[in-house]
Amino acid sequence: MKEIIPGVFHWTGKHPKIKIEVSSYFLSRERVLLDPLVPAGGLDGFPGEPAHVILTNRHHFRESDRYRERFGCKVWCVEQGMHEFDPAQRVHPFRFGDDLPGGIVALEIGALCPDETALHLSRDGGIVALADGVVRDHDGPLSFVPDAFMGDDPEAVKRGLKAAYRRLADEREFDTLLLAHGWPWVGGARRALRDFAKE
Repeated sequence: MKEIIPGVFHWTGKHPKIKIEVSSYFLSRERVLLDPLVPAGGLDGFPGEPAHVILTNRHHFRESDRYRERFGCKVWCVEQGMHEFDPAQRVHPFRFGDDLPGGIVALEIGALCPDETALHLSRDGGIVALADGVVRDHDGPLSFVPDAFMGDDPEAVKRGLKAAYRRLADEREFDTLLLAHGWPWVGGARRALRDFAKE
């Protein structure tokens, strides 16, 4: 686990279902977890007391139940993804445009799936968390997931995602990008996303 900017912790772990390395985040000032797995060292000595888990899409519940059991966290997902969960998971819906715990704003990305969400936080030059539309291999460039994960018309999905990312970069200030799949981009993230999303 690494503090990538003040009060923002990043770690990776192998997803229990898809068996690939994914990223999780803890915003300690806001007491909010994003798409969390349990870190390799477990929850003893976790750097704070999380109160909420916010998912960037319905597929990112991951190990949220462990945090709910340990810290009493409330778990949130946009309403378009709520069909994924059974009542025992106790996931609470929000809508695009809602102000969420910690001052986070939920923004619609769509294109890849109806519940594809961006989360925006205005501190430290702005922070945006993205779900599955864009990935990054360590310190490499931003890229799309392979076409096999893009549905029946990958090129149409890519056009839709690029349009959503251009809109996001035009409408929101941010300097850090938190990716559910891949390494975060710290410093210059808005420009990087804008360049990636060029027509």
